[in-house]
This record gives sequence, C-alpha cells and structure tokens, in this order.
Amino acid sequence: MSKQDRSGGSILQFAPFQSFVDEGFWHRLSSLKLNKLGIDDSPISITGFYAPCSHSQVSNHLALLSESLSSDESEQSSIPEISRGNRNRCAVPGIIYNTNTLEAYHALDKKSLLKEEAKKIWEDIHTGKAVEDSAVLSRFLLISFADLKKWSFHYWFAFPALTFDPPVTVVDLKPASQWFTSQEADSVSVACNEWRNSSLTADVPFFLVCIASNSHATIRHLKDWEACQGDGLKVLFGFYDPCHLPNNPGWPLRNFLALICSRWNLKTVHFLCYRENRGFADLGLSLVGEAVITIPQGWGDVHCVPNPVGWELNKGRHMSRVINLAKSMDPAMLAISAADLNLKLMRWRALPSLNLDKLSSTKCLLLGAGTLGCQVARMLMAWGVRKITLLDNGRVAMSNPLRQSLYTLDNCLNGGDFKAMAAVKSLKQIFPAVEAEGVVMAIPMPGHPVSSQEEESMLEDCRRLHELVDSHDAVFLLTDTRESRWLPALLCANANKITITAALGFDSFLVMRHGPGPLNSTKTDDLNAEPGNALSADIDGLALADNGGKRLGCYFCNDVVAPTDSTANRTLDQQCTVTRPGVAPIASSLAAELFVDILHHPIGIFAEGEIANSTNCDSSDQPLGILPHQIRGSLHQFSQMTLVGHASNSCTACCSTVVTEYRKRGKEFLLQAINHPTYLEDLTGLTELMKSASSFNLDWDNEIDPDDDDDYLEL
Repeated sequence: MSKQDRSGGSILQFAPFQSFVDEGFWHRLSSLKLNKLGIDDSPISITGFYAPCSHSQVSNHLALLSESLSSDESEQSSIPEISRGNRNRCAVPGIIYNTNTLEAYHALDKKSLLKEEAKKIWEDIHTGKAVEDSAVLSRFLLISFADLKKWSFHYWFAFPALTFDPPVTVVDLKPASQWFTSQEADSVSVACNEWRNSSLTADVPFFLVCIASNSHATIRHLKDWEACQGDGLKVLFGFYDPCHLPNNPGWPLRNFLALICSRWNLKTVHFLCYRENRGFADLGLSLVGEAVITIPQGWGDVHCVPNPVGWELNKGRHMSRVINLAKSMDPAMLAISAADLNLKLMRWRALPSLNLDKLSSTKCLLLGAGTLGCQVARMLMAWGVRKITLLDNGRVAMSNPLRQSLYTLDNCLNGGDFKAMAAVKSLKQIFPAVEAEGVVMAIPMPGHPVSSQEEESMLEDCRRLHELVDSHDAVFLLTDTRESRWLPALLCANANKITITAALGFDSFLVMRHGPGPLNSTKTDDLNAEPGNALSADIDGLALADNGGKRLGCYFCNDVVAPTDSTANRTLDQQCTVTRPGVAPIASSLAAELFVDILHHPIGIFAEGEIANSTNCDSSDQPLGILPHQIRGSLHQFSQMTLVGHASNSCTACCSTVVTEYRKRGKEFLLQAINHPTYLEDLTGLTELMKSASSFNLDWDNEIDPDDDDDYLEL
C-alpha cells in the first residue's frame, strides 16, 4: 500500500522487477565464454524480454533467453539480433559483467556499476533517445560468475531506477475501468488491442493514450506529445505494466516519470498501468493514477545524475543468487561439456591454436586392443578425438584387466569377451559421445603361411584391412609382434596415412611416426578400396618436405631381413608381453602426443624429424614444440632420446619397389609375401645386400673422431 506523506498525500510505491533466466541463456553464455571470450571479462550487450501482466495473481518477469546473447560466431560487442513485433516479448537492452573468478565477482563495485547504467538512462532522457526508443528506460544490468566445472552460476540483477527527492505522490490510484467512463473504457480497450496486435507497435512498451471529447481514444507514440496538446484531449501516459498488484504500479513507471518530468516539465501526470487477460486489454486489472511530482533541483542538468536504486532482492535480502544446472542436464551432454572443458581452457592462454574441430573429426584406427591399445584410446579421447576404431581378434584373459585399462573381471568370464568389442563398450561407458567401433579380425602376417583352403579368408582379411586404412585418417600400430605390423605399414605407406608405431621391451620402448609413402597418392583398387576422406586428400595434396630428397623411415626401414614368425619356439615369458607396468602408459601417452603434434603441424606427415635440444631444430613457431621422428626411452636408466631415421630403399614395407609391386599385383603379391618371407628380401635386394656384405672383411677403427658430433643419429 502507499504510505501517507506529511501533506496527507500518498507516496507512490513501485513493485520491483522480477528476473527469470532460462537455462538456454546459461548454456549460451558458457559456450561464448569457452569458445570465444576466454579470459576476456569485458562487458557484453544482452537483451531481456518482458510483457504486460496477463494474470490477476501473477506478475510477469524480465526474462533472459538463449537469444538474449549474441551467438559465439558474432562479435561479442554487438547487440544480439532480435526479431521485433512479438507482443509477448518486449525487448529491453542490458549489459552483463561476467567475471573470471568468484572472488572478482564478489569484489565488483556494485554501486558504481549501478550508477553507470543509471547515467546511460539519464543521458538517453536528455538527448531524446528515450522518446524515440522508449525501451531504453528499462535498461538493466547483470553481474555473474560461471563455474564451468560445476555448472553453477552466481548472478545478480539490477534494474536501475532514478529516484525523486522528494518522492512522487499519488492522488488517486484505481482500476482503469472505474476511472474511465464506459464509452471511454470501450474505446481505450479497442485502441490498446489494436496497438498490441500491430507488428509495428506490439513491443513498444511506453505510449500516449489520447481521449477526445467524444470519448474516442487513440494510442500515439511518445514523440507525438506536442501533437496531442489542445482541442480538449485528455492525455494519459501508458506503459506495459508487468506487475499484477492492485495498489502498486510496476517498476518501469519510475524512469517513465523521470522522462516525463525532465522532458516536458510536467508536475501532474495521469498514467495508465496497462495489463491484460488472455491477450486482450483488461481495464479491471489495469490501473490509472495521478502522480504529483515535485521537480528536484538540478534535473535540467544532464551531468547531475539522480541517485539510482535497483539491485534485485533475493528472498527479501540484498544478496546474489546461484543456480546449479548439473542435476538438470542430460548426463551425456554433461559428460561432453566436462570432457571438452579442459581442451577449451587450453585455448584461453596456453594453446590458442588448438584445433578441436580437426581433433574431433579425425578418424583413428587402432590395431591392437591390448595394453597399448587401451591406453592410446583413452589418451586420444582425452585430446578430443571422437572417432575411434579398435581392431583385435583376441579375447580378454584373466591376466589382462590389471594392465589393460578398458577391461574388468566380467570381461574375462565365459571364455572372455572379444577385446575389440569389450574395449568399445568400455569407451562408451567412459564417454557416451565417442563414436567407437570394434572390429574382430586377425592381421595376415609374413612368416605365417596359410593353406590353399585358407587363402580366400586371408585375402578377405587383407581387403578389409585395406578398406579400414583407407577410411581412416590415422593408424596406430600397437600389436605385440613385429610381423603383425608389416601389412598395416605397407597399406599406410600406400595410402599416405598418419602412422604411429609403439613397441615395448621389458624396460624400454619405441614410439615413432612413419614418413609419407614413396609414391604419389594414387591408391590401388585391386582390393576394392574406397578413396580416402577429406583429411587424407589434404595430405595427398602436399609435396614432400625439402629434406634433400629423403623421407622419414617406417618401423621396418632399419631391418636387413624380412619379418618372420616371431612367436614360434617361445617360452611362456617370451609369448607374453612381459614389461615393467609403467612402460606402456608412457609409450601410449607419447604416441597420442605425437599424433596431435602431426595433426597441428603445417605440413603434417611431411615434416622433418626434429631432435630435442638440437641447433638444427626450429620449433619456436610450433606451439606444441618439436615434432620428432622416433622417441626411444628406457626405464632402466630413466632416460629418453629423440632420433631420426630416413627411409631405406630396401625396406620390406615402405620402399617404392614394395609399394609398386603391391599396386600392380595386389592379391598375388600378398600371398607370396605372406607364404614366402624370403620373397620380400629378394624383391627389395636385401638378399643381394647380405651376400655383398658377407664378402667384405671389415676392419673396425676403435678410435673415435672427437669432431664427429652430429646433431642427430640416422638409423
């Protein structure tokens, strides 16, 4: 109720604005913060929405929706694009200060911020902008802190209102239906409904109600004030009132009265608090009152800003609000947001060039789902890779879960689940958004001959592996035998794929990237291979790096014999991959890091091999550091070194002779290479090389040249 002043009048009291924030606004703010703003905490323009009260028991709120913020693709300083003419959404300009820390949020000078926004309203009143665009009278302020790890948001609204000293008094405040005559009420209702139904005026929240002597009412824009004077017209200042209370006008009237007083120097104002019922004017709910204003001293001076009020109360107290969206979010979406959080935070300061789109779209093929495969898959997911295929034909054994991180005891029961399928299931449980696929098949290997009855099955496996390599962007060779890496290495050299090999010893490891293939990018279609995807096409379009005509070698380039059966005549400790438990996680992590380095290097697989601490290495322009060829490490000495090895013209997997023969002969070549390992030695000239080597008597020089201090070792 209004309070009585000393002269017997009633002090006009206003019902404060109430805020509502849709979840979509917080999601949009989070996306903008992560993907564009980073640590930039500059104020951002936003748009709020409100409408006239439409229910006798409920006030309308000023709402923030997802479209209240500009999209993260547009400029942060721009005002969001808002469609006009929506009768249920009157757009109001606002500004948000989103801080980087909770401490900064609490330390904000709220008094100064409120006064700054009030100053904008005061200037708009004096410049006439508020007459042309009356929505600026309801300008608002929002301060916030977004805790994106916990999905909680601290926030506080302010609706700046210019205060009168002395306060405004009201002589009469009653339902509009009692203030107007019946004829005037009917005409006003019709005029208001027409105003609200027009797309040109539906969302114009402040207006003039002009009533002629014949009781005919019209609604006019504020700029038409002078035209409404004289001729016996009754003029009321109308506004969309979000409040439902029968004895109090809503908050927008405060600054409206300031405009009226300052602009037209009126001391007595008749106002209409326009309210609706089911979309039509309701003069029984609407209010009409007569405000008496004592014009404060200095109100004619634009530099003399009245004291503002307007911080929203929370349960009757001056305190901010907090909302947590974690419980209301879909668990899968929450997992995606949480998984991407660390990567997006990297781009704020440490790694602005990190290409998350490239990481998420790159298809990775992991050959082997054992100790290395499980760990590499998890590392790739941590880097944002979302498309992973695991290939393995083994089953989960009781000894596996302790070292192979994607399996549990349940996977070992009833003979054991297939590793490829169990690994995929585990990956999806860890991160539901991963696009993982399992392939159960054996890799054909040299030195493991097949009978004539098995040839078709073996060739089908070769064809299938060929298609898998062609349909992926990167291939990881993570199997536990040397010969099982031969066919994948050949197929990757043929297709120019990013290829990473990781191999383990008892206390040592090798992680290396293969160089590009020896020939152009034309693929053989002898095994019905499909053309590569867009990323592979980009790689194919590159020329070899200028490295003196040399390219980096593959896993087999240092061998002088063809790969053979390494599993025959082995004791139990030789049959199992017996390594120190810490070796595989180290090698797996390095394999994933090496892959990410290649993906972000300007020339990818064609980049030269770099050596740590080398004077020939220029990695200053690469945000992820050097891009080595080989990384060899030893836990025995807790040491690690980077090496470079160029491709061999006699390599049994990647030399031009082998790749050309594969392209020409296809199936026949594979049958011969797998059933007769010495064929590869004969084809590449290794047989002749060994004969030539055995005919020489070498005298070793035991002296070491002190000047022979190359920056890198060629293997």
